[in-house]
Amino acid sequence: MANELPEIKNIIIHKHPKIYNNVIFLDKNSQKINIKDFNENLIILNFWATWCEPCKEEMPSLDRLQVNPELNNLKIFAINISKENPKKVNNFFKNLNIKNFESYFDAPVTLSKIFSLRGIPTSIFINKNGEEFARIIGSIDFNDKKFIDWLKDYN
Repeated sequence: MANELPEIKNIIIHKHPKIYNNVIFLDKNSQKINIKDFNENLIILNFWATWCEPCKEEMPSLDRLQVNPELNNLKIFAINISKENPKKVNNFFKNLNIKNFESYFDAPVTLSKIFSLRGIPTSIFINKNGEEFARIIGSIDFNDKKFIDWLKDYN
């Protein structure tokens, strides 16, 4: 598997994947979602907020990534970590024409602490075994060909 991706400055690729227990967040109906239910998928947890300009910039490319035919085993969870009201979050998605995934919300036991987030946007990449193998701190163009070719190795 390719591990290097020097073209993307803000990517961190772990030599040893990190394992987390109980990665749980909420859907728009406050139902709990556990990533363990999505084993066998390549997962991206994208942490964001409506007031975050870089989040706004990257969200459309993340939306297109979800339907990229080369990544048919990908599941994206866009998790709002600002405890913003669902109406504001829905308007954010509507204004950016986000259609290929839904918004999710951080659970009371915050994932920002579990994942030691230092800022947003942050995208956590979880392999089919439920292990974090990489993360991107800051925004990127998720439709960058080099990035997609790298990600295909994990799909």
